[in-house]
Amino acid sequence: MDKNEVQNYYQNASRLATIIQSIIPKNRSKVLKWNGWGYKDSKFKVTDEGMIRFTGKRYSIGETDLPFLTQWVKHVLNIDLTVRNVPREKFSPQEIPPAHVPIDFLNDLKETKIDYTMDSLARLSRSHGQTLYDIYSLRHGKCFPRISDIVVWPVSHEDVIQIVKIVNKHNIVIIPFGGGTSVSGAVSCPKDEKRCIVSVDTSQMNRLMWLDESNLLVCFEAGVIGQDLERELHKRGYTCGHEPDSYEFSSLGGWVATRASGMKKNVYGNIEDLVIDAKMVTSRGVIEKKSMAPRMSSGPDFQQIVLGSEGTLGIITEVVLKIRPIPECRVYDSVVFPNFESGVNCMREVAKQRCQPVSIRLMDNTQFRFGEALRPVENIFGSFLESFKKSYLTFVHGFQLDSICVMTLLFEGKKSEVVSHKNRIAKIAMSFGGVTAGERNGERGYMLTFVIAYIRDLALEYRVVAESFETSVTWDKTLSLCDNVKKTVAIQCNKLNIKYYLISCRITQTYDSGCCVYFYFGFNWTGLDNPVLIYHRIETVARDTIMASGGSISHHHGVGKLRAHWYEKYTSETVLTLYNTSKKILDPKNVFANGNLISVPRSKL
Repeated sequence: MDKNEVQNYYQNASRLATIIQSIIPKNRSKVLKWNGWGYKDSKFKVTDEGMIRFTGKRYSIGETDLPFLTQWVKHVLNIDLTVRNVPREKFSPQEIPPAHVPIDFLNDLKETKIDYTMDSLARLSRSHGQTLYDIYSLRHGKCFPRISDIVVWPVSHEDVIQIVKIVNKHNIVIIPFGGGTSVSGAVSCPKDEKRCIVSVDTSQMNRLMWLDESNLLVCFEAGVIGQDLERELHKRGYTCGHEPDSYEFSSLGGWVATRASGMKKNVYGNIEDLVIDAKMVTSRGVIEKKSMAPRMSSGPDFQQIVLGSEGTLGIITEVVLKIRPIPECRVYDSVVFPNFESGVNCMREVAKQRCQPVSIRLMDNTQFRFGEALRPVENIFGSFLESFKKSYLTFVHGFQLDSICVMTLLFEGKKSEVVSHKNRIAKIAMSFGGVTAGERNGERGYMLTFVIAYIRDLALEYRVVAESFETSVTWDKTLSLCDNVKKTVAIQCNKLNIKYYLISCRITQTYDSGCCVYFYFGFNWTGLDNPVLIYHRIETVARDTIMASGGSISHHHGVGKLRAHWYEKYTSETVLTLYNTSKKILDPKNVFANGNLISVPRSKL
């Protein structure tokens, strides 16, 4: 793309999704699904003719029949598309736990003039994230045993200060809620919590506070959603470059609270590299740096406690970020390798030479085949090209279609630099047996990342449970970790007589010393009871294998409640004591009691 095309891309994001013209409204169900992923008008569905189709026009595959995906799910997962597990449309009032709000607290809240509601659906939709348990329960199971009792909508840092004071006064539990995309159980309510629980929805705290063009800094309120943040920056010719898979729905505060990472971190950095300052309201006061200096050597940086705090210490209200001018040029590319090992070795060499493009990702063969299945029917000429490509790879290069993998690339910068960079990567890839596969495949692979999340909702309707989990690992252990996890899952499925399943992985971020590995696992649960529990047990064994193979608890999804077991097990006693002490000092009444990170009873803090 030339400069004008790039500018247009950033302004309207037409190749990603139609950007909503305002923030997510208080009534989220007007825009988003209450019991699934993403926009209400976007989903995979099975037509009356038995064909899988993606609806809506927000994405490039919108309003398109997907015959290859239809064949793929039947073959790999043995899905019978004529038998549908119809999701519920809503819960009855009797199924949703009633709200219990102390009258004295409610009276004090009314005096602040801060908006609130005790509507059942509003409370329910802010008491869950996007875990398999969350969505299965909403669509096919029972309502959660505990949800928030009241939802409040602060519109400023000062509002949050008032809310925190009131909840401390009345001993009320407070759980921050941003975009609702958590896959770690971070926003779910502890089922044994007897106190009133307040969900603080930060979505109305979405303003651009100021922009400093001289120093390339910007301040946003923490409730702003990723795509809205970027839209406001693009209007002014800038970008922050943080683009996680959940970019369309996740919030700035959520990125900071979970130590998030984005697909373009190679150039722009992870969230900890982008944050200059962040305000967090605690029960003891506000934590903030009060300096825009690029670096300071003035004792330990205690403000780092904000990053990764996951709502256990306070509420993040405002964030100062680094920004950059919109790049002149944006180019996609892709490379096919004969096998996963060759691709990993190539990525290692690229990292070693420190020449990673803005995004570099590697899919294993299973994910490659799944990606191929997502393509629509093409015309005769398009089909001929696909056939030619496969023949070229198999007969000319000797590749086997059941072992090849694909690396997708994204370059941004000045046109001359991008061309040079692209050629350098191509040369490295060639030395590891790679064959360039063109810009179209690279762009398509990058954009499909935003669509894949929608497929789990369809899977649940046809007796398939699926989820993703990630880790980071050093380069020397990457291949063995991937192999070990796949073998572990296969053994567990065999023990349970699960015949139709898939386990795949991709490398999504690279570093000097290692990379992030993202796993996808799903299985057909026909004939099994409590599929979510079975999935959880298998994933738990897989995560134990990850840790034993040298992997981390998480790369970018945080800990939440689902990974608290591993956090306590693999974190030193000294660090746990330091966290507990900080918790006790900053939150003496334990009002930020969402139960993330550690499962130590409050009495032992």
